[in-house]
Amino acid sequence: GDVRDKERLIMATKNVDIIIHAAALKHITSTEYNPFEAIKTNILGAQNIIEASLENKIKRVIALSTDKASAPVNLYGATKLAADKLFVAANSSYRGQKDISFSVVRYGNVFGSRGSVVPYFLSKKEDQIIPITDEKMTRFWISLDEGVKFVLNSLNEMIGGELFIPKSPSIKIIDLAKALNPNIKFKITGIRPGE
Repeated sequence: GDVRDKERLIMATKNVDIIIHAAALKHITSTEYNPFEAIKTNILGAQNIIEASLENKIKRVIALSTDKASAPVNLYGATKLAADKLFVAANSSYRGQKDISFSVVRYGNVFGSRGSVVPYFLSKKEDQIIPITDEKMTRFWISLDEGVKFVLNSLNEMIGGELFIPKSPSIKIIDLAKALNPNIKFKITGIRPGE
């Protein structure tokens, strides 16, 4: 089911004890270009998850967020911040549903995930020049395995209302590109909308 379709979510979550909500429109350039699509998926979809969880008396619900939700400078971060607020507030907004807990995990870029810069840089390995938006641009990183372990640990520890944030290393994008291909040259292209 689609997080935009509350009725389908209610059907899909019958007899479920735990929901890990990972659906999102996450690509900054496309969310800047299609703002209401991001709002429908990232905010209204989050509320649909909450309402389906309440309807079906789910025991624990944890939502995946992003480091970009901390003091957001783009629409993606703003929609994820709004979703975070919905999940945390759900613990006190629905007083008659005390047996349901909602929490959030917030971390950075998952190394090698779809939309990550790593596969892009690897695809450019044969090129002579690689585009870099800004020499000072950095990202927080977490591996897929670390992300999964963090979510599962948070799920076990949650009481309701927590915003779990791991300590994560950061790296300059230009240093990452050099690590993947020490001989590559760079072209500084400038910061994109929303960065």
